Amino acid sequence: MDKFKHLQEDCRHLALQDKESRIQILNEDTWINYPRVIEILQVLKDVMNQPKKSRMQSLLIIGESNMGKSSLVKKFAELNPDYSFEDDLGISHPSKPVIVAESPASADERGLYSAILDKFWAPYRPNDTVAKLRHQAIYLLRECQVKILILDELHNLLAGTPAKQRMVMNVLKSLSNELLIPIVGVGTQDAALTLHSDPQHASRFDIISLPRWNMDKDFKSLLMAIESRLPLQRPSNLGTREKGSILYAISRGNLGDLYRLIVECAIYAIKEGHEEITLDIINRHNWLQLTNGARTRKI
Repeated sequence: MDKFKHLQEDCRHLALQDKESRIQILNEDTWINYPRVIEILQVLKDVMNQPKKSRMQSLLIIGESNMGKSSLVKKFAELNPDYSFEDDLGISHPSKPVIVAESPASADERGLYSAILDKFWAPYRPNDTVAKLRHQAIYLLRECQVKILILDELHNLLAGTPAKQRMVMNVLKSLSNELLIPIVGVGTQDAALTLHSDPQHASRFDIISLPRWNMDKDFKSLLMAIESRLPLQRPSNLGTREKGSILYAISRGNLGDLYRLIVECAIYAIKEGHEEITLDIINRHNWLQLTNGARTRKI
């Protein structure tokens, strides 16, 4: 395994697998640790574990599309998994410390409660009254001892007229007050702009961002971290100035686009027997640059 020292120790055995297996590995979700997400994970932990009080401090995580926001909250949920506990009578009960629900596609109170109930696999009728759905959602959130409610794609829920936005924010405020739990919204800058339009609601949410990467030493460290988990048999040295500059120019610092670019390059390197990402391979995949519409894929 010494020849695979360019890989993290727990990934070196992957470089010995056949081409198809390694390509499958590259197409799977992979978590990449870097300082910013480690800091945000700690903030989430602190928010979740704050003492219960009449006004719980909530959080809004913002960033442009494809910056890893959803992966971040998914990782947080994995770090705080469901478990069971026994009461004084020895009866087992489920506990779900973290609920991550996807916001409905529009500002809709019924849709919000339905999204929460779906996370409990709870049966309900689509034509149930909003009051009934709310009662059922609150009961399950309390019964399962939920400590933090995370709403992904919050900008969808806050879309619509100012009146609908106020309605949604009042619903979130009411849930937090009644359950004494913090609410974490995850979305784009639009969610932050909506919050800022109402000082009363804005004061309940601290805002933390996942910005685009800059072309600096942190970006170089990110490239090296990603490379260390690619099942390639030869080092690609993505952190060099020449390769790093091209990767940055194509991805423009967007984490999701950068990762897809590197994965596509790695897959090509495996298929063609190169076993490393060369400058030619990177340039071949420059069609993955950011666009305002569909990309034209090179084949």
